[in-house]
Amino acid sequence: MAERGVDALKPTDVRVAVKAVGICGSDLHYYHHGRVGDFVIREPFTPGHEASGQVIEVGVDVSKVRPGDRVAINPSRTCGVCRYCRAGAFNHCENVHFFGSASRFPHMQGAMRESMAVDQRQCIPVPASLPFEIAAFGEPLAVALHAVNQAGSLLGKTIMVVGAGPIGALTLMAAKLAGARELIAVDIVEQTLAACARVGATCTIHAGRDPAALDALAQAKGLVDVCFEVSGSYAGLANCIRVTRPRGTIVQVGTLSGSSDGCPFNQIMVKSLSLIGAFRFTDEYEWAVDYLSRGIIDVSPLLTEAIPVARVHEAFELAADRTRAMKVQVTF
Repeated sequence: MAERGVDALKPTDVRVAVKAVGICGSDLHYYHHGRVGDFVIREPFTPGHEASGQVIEVGVDVSKVRPGDRVAINPSRTCGVCRYCRAGAFNHCENVHFFGSASRFPHMQGAMRESMAVDQRQCIPVPASLPFEIAAFGEPLAVALHAVNQAGSLLGKTIMVVGAGPIGALTLMAAKLAGARELIAVDIVEQTLAACARVGATCTIHAGRDPAALDALAQAKGLVDVCFEVSGSYAGLANCIRVTRPRGTIVQVGTLSGSSDGCPFNQIMVKSLSLIGAFRFTDEYEWAVDYLSRGIIDVSPLLTEAIPVARVHEAFELAADRTRAMKVQVTF
């Protein structure tokens, strides 16, 4: 932990006392490896982009919130004027400032600090009855909602999620909300599959111990309507391609890495599959916070532990152990 100066407030800025911050996979990469893909830490860096808090000060032109309000904090501050923002594709903003990213230098500092200044547009009020820990799920739930939104109508369909960690479990929950009939979770960790069963999976498959179950889904050219690849592995994508029916859809949510050897890319063409990417979110952040606030989606079964910032290293070690943790948060 380190001391940092307090950000000055611009007229439309809000100073928020941070209360809860979730640990994401990218945070773990920065913590353990000092990088996420090509994004390498080159200066003192604060991680964290899944945050909630309480307003303690507002700029002179702020009208959306006032001191004392509890808020979920959207980590994405977009410019609103580039061609992508004008088209409503805010997740592709050319000038985006996104918490906790070393993709630029100076880096975009994250939310794991006592307080931070953000634009009022990033503050989504939540009711006093909503715990800060649940409000901090707004960001990962928004990612899941965006992935499901990319897939088109799921009413009555069979869907499969490969990679049953926090984003995978939330994607499963979002697909259920969207009307999917059969919800299949696939992973290689028994504990994460058990968590998915608790939040609505109708079937769980351990890919390492039960490959026959995946073979069964690949019969007749594929029995799954829509697959969500969340693991970020080519082996996961290969399984999606195998089990998705002709003219079905695969949504790539995870960041792919490793060797692509053996991945049957030609089957995308042969089966006329639609392969769609899902990057971050747009309007789904406000939807996510609304669903959490109204109890439409209950994410509490996914929260393993909220650990005070004085034990932050313990929190990161726990979050890295998939056999013990789904979502771990740091609290202030």
